[in-house]
Amino acid sequence: MIDAAFVDLAEVTSTKRACLLLGKSRATHYRRQQDRPARQRRHRPPPRSKLSAAERASVLATLHHESFVDKSVAQVWATLLDEGSYQCSESTMYRILREAGGVRERRRQATHPPRTRPELVATGAGQVWSWDITKLHGPVPGVYYDLYVIIDIYSRYVPGFLVAPTETGELAKAFIEATITAAGAAPRVVHADRGASMTSKPVALLLADLGVVRSHSRPKVSNDNPYSEAAFKTLKYCPAFPNRFGSIEDARAFCDQFFAYYNHEHRHSGIGLHTPASVHFGTAAKVRELRAEVLAAAHARHPHRFRRPPQPPQLPAAAWINRPALEPAVQQSN
Repeated sequence: MIDAAFVDLAEVTSTKRACLLLGKSRATHYRRQQDRPARQRRHRPPPRSKLSAAERASVLATLHHESFVDKSVAQVWATLLDEGSYQCSESTMYRILREAGGVRERRRQATHPPRTRPELVATGAGQVWSWDITKLHGPVPGVYYDLYVIIDIYSRYVPGFLVAPTETGELAKAFIEATITAAGAAPRVVHADRGASMTSKPVALLLADLGVVRSHSRPKVSNDNPYSEAAFKTLKYCPAFPNRFGSIEDARAFCDQFFAYYNHEHRHSGIGLHTPASVHFGTAAKVRELRAEVLAAAHARHPHRFRRPPQPPQLPAAAWINRPALEPAVQQSN
């Protein structure tokens, strides 16, 4: 395409100008105009040191001999040398073995079965929950508090959190059970990573009894649990977040205040700049209508300030963890 445009452009300007406009090298252009004969490859004679076919066969037979079959090439070469025999160098032995398919890893290699890629879709609040645990620094180095947080991936609403002095499966079970009781209904799926508490037997039995599907991230794949990770980043990048908490009571008081703000005041970019509580409890559509009225009035007053009639951000139709390939094209909500 560039060559065709170059010919047309060069006719009305010049070769130099056409090359400059199209970003083409003049040297390359002129070099391609020259007719150069095809290079004749000279026959390269085999090196004088090359082994004959009979010699190569003898080396291969030696390497395959029952006395050497379990030895490395270096050991075979050294043993033959000690016996007063020299056939070829170690590198030549390797080359002959490689051509015969005899060079490979002979040790049994550990293989891991492929992990299932979690693919979860939520089209409304209360369908898919994600939960995780993060550490909060205590008053002195080595002292930590564990923050358990559950988040609804569709609305970003946090229905429950817990600050505890430790992390155990029993605490996790009690926390999830209390959150479900407070919410009034269990979600369809609960997703988490593969931490000890997340995969613990008490949690597994609780979710099985409630008929909730358990989902887990793949090992060492943080992107499989993006909503919990993003919520923790919002928490720890908060300007008021301290480097250390003086006590577990301080940590609990801070989290009470933060998650109240996060649920009811924080305008989340992934849900059309609505608050998680508004999306979770179904008032976001009405809020968006009011926003649209305000924007329409602003456009009516000063239409010259807008290139097109302004619209408030759309509400997400769905949220997902690892969007399924066959999922209908809906607005992605991250």
